[in-house]
Amino acid sequence: MGLDTSHGAWRGAYSAFNRWRDQLARTAGYELVRLDGDYRDTILIDWGHIVPKNYYGDWDDTPSDPLIILIAHSDTEGVIHPEHAGLLAERLEQILPQLPDGEGGGHIGDWREKTQAFIDGLRRAADAVEDLDFH
Repeated sequence: MGLDTSHGAWRGAYSAFNRWRDQLARTAGYELVRLDGDYRDTILIDWGHIVPKNYYGDWDDTPSDPLIILIAHSDTEGVIHPEHAGLLAERLEQILPQLPDGEGGGHIGDWREKTQAFIDGLRRAADAVEDLDFH
């Protein structure tokens, strides 16, 4: 089992997807902390303004940092709509050169290559005016 997305953006373990998002957030300057009772770190964003439909890709207003769309997204289901895919691809392209050199471990491989694959999938979805599906 694991996460697959459409448009060839991601295929791998849920845990790898979460480690990858954590690294993206860290690289973008977000703080990660271990909250009481949690088994993994939490990316510190304004979770109080994230509503359930946001987890599945539905946003009334696009966040000022499109990376939030990915950070808040469910790791098991939902979509990234074409209007967000292009914005998120641009944001990931800004982060890409700052990612660490080398391997991120199982189901990630090279940090930059994995991120480029996600960018490419986002671009394919946006160009086709299709949702990038998580399943």
